[in-house]
This record gives sequence, structure tokens and C-alpha cells, in this order.
Amino acid sequence: MMYPYMTLADETEIVHSQIIEENGKKKVIVNFERPTEDGFDSARCELPEYKWLERSGYSDSEIHFFEQLLHSNAHLIYQHSFL
Repeated sequence: MMYPYMTLADETEIVHSQIIEENGKKKVIVNFERPTEDGFDSARCELPEYKWLERSGYSDSEIHFFEQLLHSNAHLIYQHSFL
């Protein structure tokens, strides 16, 4: 299940998973999605590695912005992931 975190001015919605434990490591999946005329732009990142699992429609500069946002908000996302 994904939980809402934030909506940006360009209508990008940021949602996150609950804590996922896999091979003794805890991770959270963060999804970014923005409506377009033809569907959606989307990107998915796995914390704490900041590994991009998927990326479609977002520019390199937008992904860089998302990485900065994740680095400054990861502790809050993890807090909200313990639902």
C-alpha cells in the first residue's frame, strides 16, 4: 500500500510505501507521479540507497531535484512509514 506524502506545485504527487523488510534490511519505496495529456510521468526510488527503479517523463534536472528532496526528507518519510 502507498501513502500520500506531498503534492508539488507542478502537480507531482509523492507517495511512499510502508517499511519493507527484505534480507534483513529495511527500505521504503517512494513514487513520484505527475499527470500529462497522454497519461503520467512517473519515477520510483528506493530508500535508503536512493536507487532509481523506474523513470519515465521526468528530466535529469527534475530527478536531481527529487534526489535533493529525498535527502532532506528521508527521515520524515521513514517516520510516516511506520503506520
